Parts: sequence; C-alpha cells; structure tokens
Amino acid sequence: MNDAETKKDSIALVTGANKGIGKEIARQLAASGLTVYVGSRDAARGERAAEEIGGDARPLVLDVADDDSVAAAARLVGSLDVLVNNAGIMVDDRRPDEADAASFRRTFETNLFGVLTVINAFLPALRRSPAPRIVNVSSGTGSLTLSADPAQGFAVAGGAGAAYRSSKTALNALTLFYAQTLAEAGFKVNALAPGLRRTELNDRAAGSDGDPAEAAAGAVRLALLPDDGPTGGFFSWDGTPMPW
Repeated sequence: MNDAETKKDSIALVTGANKGIGKEIARQLAASGLTVYVGSRDAARGERAAEEIGGDARPLVLDVADDDSVAAAARLVGSLDVLVNNAGIMVDDRRPDEADAASFRRTFETNLFGVLTVINAFLPALRRSPAPRIVNVSSGTGSLTLSADPAQGFAVAGGAGAAYRSSKTALNALTLFYAQTLAEAGFKVNALAPGLRRTELNDRAAGSDGDPAEAAAGAVRLALLPDDGPTGGFFSWDGTPMPW
C-alpha cells in the first residue's frame, strides 16, 4: 500500500468526513494520491468539504445510522481499498446510574452498529482490493485496562461518559473479531485512539488545543499499512500500542 503507483490507483472512503478528524483524514489520503469518498450525512456539507479537501475527493451521502443510506452509498462504490470508520457521536457525559437506555441506544447505533453496517455493506468492494485496509476510530477512553487503573485519568473520571466509552470498548472488540475473520483474505483491520482533539464531539474537545491533523496522520498510517503490517491491534495516534 505504500508504493506510489498503488496509492495513485487506490480508493478510500472516510465516514463522517465533512469536519473534524474525518476531514483531515480525507485530506491527507487525497494528498497521498488516493481517490477519497467524503462520507457525510448532509449532501451540501459533503460537497463543500470535498471541494475544500481538493485532489480527487468526492462527496458521498452516507448516514451510518441509516441502513438504506448505507446500502445506497455502497451501490455507488464499485471497488474500495481503504475504509476509515470515523463517524461517531457522544450524546452525553452521564454515568451509568444517571443515564437512560435511550442515550445508550443512540450512541451505539452510530458508534458500533453503524460501523458493523458500513463494513458489511462495503465488504464486496473491499474484497476486490489486493490490499484492503479498515481503520476504526475508537478512543483511549474505551480501554478497560486504562479505565481500571487508578493511576489513569479515565479511572479518576469514574463512570462518566458511560455510553460513549462502552460503545468504543465494544468497537475495539468488533475490530479484533473482523481482523480475525478477514485475515486470510489479506485484510488489515485496526483501531485508533486519536487522543483529545479540537472537534465538536463535546465541550471538552471543542476547547482542546489538540490538532485533528495529528490524529489523522495516525489513521492514515494504519490505512496505508504494508503487507507485513499489524492487524487486530489498537494503537494510539503516534503508533504506540494501546491496552484493550
């Protein structure tokens, strides 16, 4: 995947790519010479983002929480080399004893079930690639090891953000299962912990000075892994392995 000619002919899809980390991932992939589908729920925002990204960036209407939308998008993409599941939401920051099932359902619908739906819908296109890559944008807050360690900030936070964090824990498990399932077909499937970035995820993220482009570089590295690269792993934005 790192060969210049292979990049030039490669096709990528990034979900939730009209803003934030997703837009930076799409921008960097396009700058590397790939054709990039800019997944966005809103057509106008997707078109505007694709124009701003430049290169061979193409808008693609895609709502990961809508099965019909995903199916329609998959029909428009005949072949695919890279799938980056970036779309994600954080409904609230409540602890489990304060939250309700509705907030968990809404969160999981996008952060977990949406990823499952998108991967399965685009698997036929990915199977046509000589080197298919799937990157799931997760979160360090989904690490059970770090959340259970009293020395870590996630443990100090207790159960805050329970819906979001548990959805990312489940996403990590799904990443591993896909990696095991698709290994013989040459897939590389990994999860990324992007770190706190200046995005619209929540108020804390919005006020952060974390550069989305820095996190995006970690996703692009996993998206363009060589054939001897890892699969079934969970990595920080800088390439450091993360504990499950």
